[in-house]
Amino acid sequence: MTRDELTGKIQTVLGPIEPDALGRTLMHEHVLCDIRPPGTRGDNDLGPEITLENVWQINYGRGLKRAGRKYMLDLEDIATREVAMMKHDGGDAIVELSCGGLSPDPNGLRRIAAGTGVHLVMGCGYYVNDYQDARNHDRSVDDFASEMIGQILTGAWGTDVRAGMIGEIGCQAPWTDLEKRVMQGALIAASATGAAINVHPGRDPDQPQEVADFIRAAGHPTERVVISHIDRTIFDVERLLRLADSGVTVEFDLFGQESSYYGLSDIDMPNDATRLRLIRALIDHGHLDRVVISHDICYRTRLASFGGHGYGHIFRNVVPMMKKRRYSEDEIDAILVRNPKRLLTFA
Repeated sequence: MTRDELTGKIQTVLGPIEPDALGRTLMHEHVLCDIRPPGTRGDNDLGPEITLENVWQINYGRGLKRAGRKYMLDLEDIATREVAMMKHDGGDAIVELSCGGLSPDPNGLRRIAAGTGVHLVMGCGYYVNDYQDARNHDRSVDDFASEMIGQILTGAWGTDVRAGMIGEIGCQAPWTDLEKRVMQGALIAASATGAAINVHPGRDPDQPQEVADFIRAAGHPTERVVISHIDRTIFDVERLLRLADSGVTVEFDLFGQESSYYGLSDIDMPNDATRLRLIRALIDHGHLDRVVISHDICYRTRLASFGGHGYGHIFRNVVPMMKKRRYSEDEIDAILVRNPKRLLTFA
């Protein structure tokens, strides 16, 4: 595959498609991945099986010494069923961002796409510092860039399945030197291929802006960059609008997490209604074209098969909520169809 062949197309795990074929899209999910902390992956004690009696406590994160299964999306038959359920609920496409460090499975994604008829767009690159192979610490920016270009034009992770987006490129707060080199490589790869980039920002309210400023200073077009996880990172409208003003697309991707509890940092997680109010603030300030949404499902306990909301939650529950809160059909279409189509079409 050459860049010229990709330009103007969207690349799924089954090959390129015309942009108008994409449809309603979840811009940040995990379908097959392992997000256990690297130091725990050799632990044979995964804790109890997930049941109706313990799923709440596993999600809340207290009282169970072992809950390794929660972090493993490795059951392909269940993944296929869950993706098919999303299609039944009205979804057409998923951007799957299980990149390096998260046990990506390109061939598995290809089988799921073929079995469900859902467009799956695969990410590439590397997750945060601590999830990366120790060998990455000595690699150059150009080496990372060359790898990502190959993942888009030839195939990723030892397969011929090609990525359609770069990311989620992992950042921490403070940002590490390795992560900055990966980001620099991602910017080069994006310029060389025309792909968009998705960024996983550190858990600090100013870190998304730091990343946006870094990208802008490098001369890369910010309108080809999505910054994820805003709903666990930025909680005030002033910061939110400043970030959108920088040109990046703002991603609210934790829809379905309705509990204020968030075990990874000391915040009060917003619920879906609060997410919609923050998105309305962006729209009211002229940023309708800078918003995408998703669930970022990376835990088994968020799948419908294990008592969670599943990939269909936005289509089944959030879209009706948007209509009740006077979101127009055009606004909903922009967030779920037009903005994803623009970002995923190779420039």
